Amino acid sequence: MKSTTIGGVKISWLGHAGFLLEGEGKRIYIDPFELAEEPEFDEKADILLITHEHFDHCSPDDIRKVRRSDSTTLVPEACSLNFKGDARRIAEGDVLAEGLEIKGTRIEVVPAYNPDKPYHPRGLGVGYIVELEGLRIYHAGDCDFFPEMGGIRADVVLLPIGGTYTMDEEEAARAVEVISPKVAIPMHYGKVEGTAGNPEKFKALVKGKNPDVEVIIFDP
Repeated sequence: MKSTTIGGVKISWLGHAGFLLEGEGKRIYIDPFELAEEPEFDEKADILLITHEHFDHCSPDDIRKVRRSDSTTLVPEACSLNFKGDARRIAEGDVLAEGLEIKGTRIEVVPAYNPDKPYHPRGLGVGYIVELEGLRIYHAGDCDFFPEMGGIRADVVLLPIGGTYTMDEEEAARAVEVISPKVAIPMHYGKVEGTAGNPEKFKALVKGKNPDVEVIIFDP
């Protein structure tokens, strides 16, 4: 299984930290990386979200595969890659709502950083909360557990578990405990060196503390 439908929103894992969200007639891609094939024109992005500029999140080849001329791309201010067309620079704390929605979609830009590691200093990247069909979906980007997670409200969380550069299984389970979503989906493991991660361990840890949270593990 590489996709599931929750509350009318289809969530597909593209591998690593890449996801496709489909709802309200829109397709929202997040951090596509090493896509096996290019989507058909009608299946390309209405909205493309980039969390930060590291090669496994901001991949020019994969961005070209999913973007159309009318796609809207959100890019962190710290990202050095220049985008043509409808590309908008964003920073943590931005709330695209109340007239600022992107194609009718509410998007909140939240922090994503390592508090005690050098790989992702604060300000390098962001996470996103996307609201579709009344469902709040949180993509954490590359981060460890950080204090601001206590203020995140989400129904579905997409959390890195690979360790080294991001949270490991224990930290990600702690994030689930603090956010208390309905569904948790692990990501960012098994593809890049230093991100081994064990989704079954993550699931067991979540269930030990939050038995009501559904953990969905997609096939690699």
